[in-house]
Formats: sequence, structure tokens, C-alpha cells
Amino acid sequence: MVTKQNETLFQIKVWNEIKKIPKGQIATYKEIAFKIKHPNAYRAVATACKLNPFPITTPCHRVICSNGKIGGYLGRENSQKKIQLLKAEGIKISGDRVLTILQKEREAT
Repeated sequence: MVTKQNETLFQIKVWNEIKKIPKGQIATYKEIAFKIKHPNAYRAVATACKLNPFPITTPCHRVICSNGKIGGYLGRENSQKKIQLLKAEGIKISGDRVLTILQKEREAT
């Protein structure tokens, strides 16, 4: 269980769910929100990621936007560090988008 001094129960739920994402895989902020039973709180999930005190053990870089954009990393929008971390885990990225998500969107239409 993730702990720090001023965390909220919501943040702890988010961080613990993020810890379940395997290396080389991704989830969206919305998927995390559904998994922790707060389906409309995807923006709050993004904020919890931004406030993540343990970015190495709680890999918030594996959480992206539903539209395939990488989103922020520790409060920085379109972070090169997040792109670097995702690529190192085998996630294919073009510009600021994860190609896996783009492929799913094309298959759905």
C-alpha cells in the first residue's frame, strides 16, 4: 500500500491500481477511474498521478489519455521523460500519441 503524509483515500486507491499495470502495458485515466469505482473521476485520476510521490514504484507513466495522447507526467504536459519510459517498455509512440490506442480506434470504426 502506498503511503505518504497528506494523501487522500482516493489517491491511495489510484496509486494502488496503477501498481497493478504490468511493465510494457498501459491503461487510461478513465480505465483507472472505472476500476476504483469512480467512473466519472478520470480527471481526478490524472491529478493523483501528478501528485504521485513514488513514480518509480507506482508507474504513473503507464497511464495515458483515452484518445491515445500520453498526457502529463508528474505535472509536466507531454513530458519527454514519460515518452522515454514508455518506449523503454516497448510501447510504440508517434509524436505525443500511443500507437496501440490509435490502432484500437481504427479497428473500432
